[in-house]
Amino acid sequence: MARYPLNLPVQLKTTAEQCATQQGVSLNQFIVWAVSEKVGELKQQLDDPAFPQVTYRRGASGQPVPTLRHAGIRVQSLAVAAEQWGWDTGRLADEYGIGEPQVREALAFYEAHRQELEIGIAAEQGLEETHG
Repeated sequence: MARYPLNLPVQLKTTAEQCATQQGVSLNQFIVWAVSEKVGELKQQLDDPAFPQVTYRRGASGQPVPTLRHAGIRVQSLAVAAEQWGWDTGRLADEYGIGEPQVREALAFYEAHRQELEIGIAAEQGLEETHG
């Protein structure tokens, strides 16, 4: 194993030590675990390079949800507004406070990933009906 000196802010080190103790491991083991988890997550990113303005974030359910980068607007929200409410690109941009190029990319992403997103939309509609 390679050695690497690490300087942590005092508060972060204290919190990490507490977490390590709760997990029953050393601080070193905890840091290796945390770094490996983060590296693994980054290596498994779902982002589609054809759509640089769209990224995935974990939603309330813990499932990855495609959103517009730097805006946090869910792609499926734009798709629903376009398809079910008949909003055009200009209205979507105005209503959500984003540029039309972002709207076009989000809708193109939706078309490219339609099956995946429609499953999410159907699941949300089912939850609304159950808990509505």
